[in-house]
Amino acid sequence: MCRVLTVNRTSFHDWERRAPSHRALSDAWLTEKIRQMHAASDGTYAARRVHAELRLEHGIRVGRKRVERLMREAGISGVLPRKRRRTTVRLPGLRVPPDLVERDFRPDGPNLTWSADITYISTWEGFLYAHVQDLFSRLIVGWSMADHLRAELVVSALEMALHRRHPQPGLIHHSDQGRQYTAVLFTKRCAAAGIEISMGSVGDCYDNAVCEAFHASIKKERIYRRSWPTRAEARAAVFEYIEGWYNPRRRHSTLGYLSPAEYERHHAQLTTDRVSTIGAAAAGNGSVPPEIPLDAPTDRAQAATNGDRGTNGTPWPLRQTVEEQTH
Repeated sequence: MCRVLTVNRTSFHDWERRAPSHRALSDAWLTEKIRQMHAASDGTYAARRVHAELRLEHGIRVGRKRVERLMREAGISGVLPRKRRRTTVRLPGLRVPPDLVERDFRPDGPNLTWSADITYISTWEGFLYAHVQDLFSRLIVGWSMADHLRAELVVSALEMALHRRHPQPGLIHHSDQGRQYTAVLFTKRCAAAGIEISMGSVGDCYDNAVCEAFHASIKKERIYRRSWPTRAEARAAVFEYIEGWYNPRRRHSTLGYLSPAEYERHHAQLTTDRVSTIGAAAAGNGSVPPEIPLDAPTDRAQAATNGDRGTNGTPWPLRQTVEEQTH
């Protein structure tokens, strides 16, 4: 090889005996960290979430493209989506409620706007699944599974959400125009709870994009990775994914790579701190200032902690007027 490539033999042996470079050792250490995080996510995390995990959880400053390169070289990848079946069946000629959301999926606080949908989870016995999601934190607040498409499926998911969250009257419930959401049983339950019903247009998945995105996540990360012989196994998998992974632990890109539960905790702490600040200011000078602004975050991690959204994709502002905070 040295003779053909006109390389000095001494140089070859020097290269052969040389210890690995600092960069090579660093790459090997990072690759092992990436393997651990990928395994902890049940093989679902791709480069973006692995990069966020390295920075936010472990404080490791590394470029996303380097993470992508190391994952590619190690043969590590996330999961890919597949085609889904249609479950929305609209009753023709029925007058439906207006769209009160109009693709504004960023409410100012929890329990202001919920979004709901139905999807099909395939088992050897057949199965359907419905869920209710809080658009503020993307938290799944209610879900239900059944082997039928009757209105009881979505009412059961709504009952779980109401039992968990106890929302105030005026909450908006947004969905598509499926016959389950236009049924008398469902509309009566919403009226009894003081819920305003909102529905998107026909055949437009973007009007309920948050639910569609969640369905894609649960299917590609859990459902499509194996077959499900029984309904009981599918139900256990859905429960484990929502309650054990998605709500408490899965990093969400819309929330600055915080989990939905963690994002709500940050919001609650921020609200408590603001109320204390306003109360102290009012006690000090006898008046309430018009607004207590937040300092702009300096990076994504701090932005995720403060709950502020900038142009880099971190969560949206949690600012409120003093009157709203006091109320």
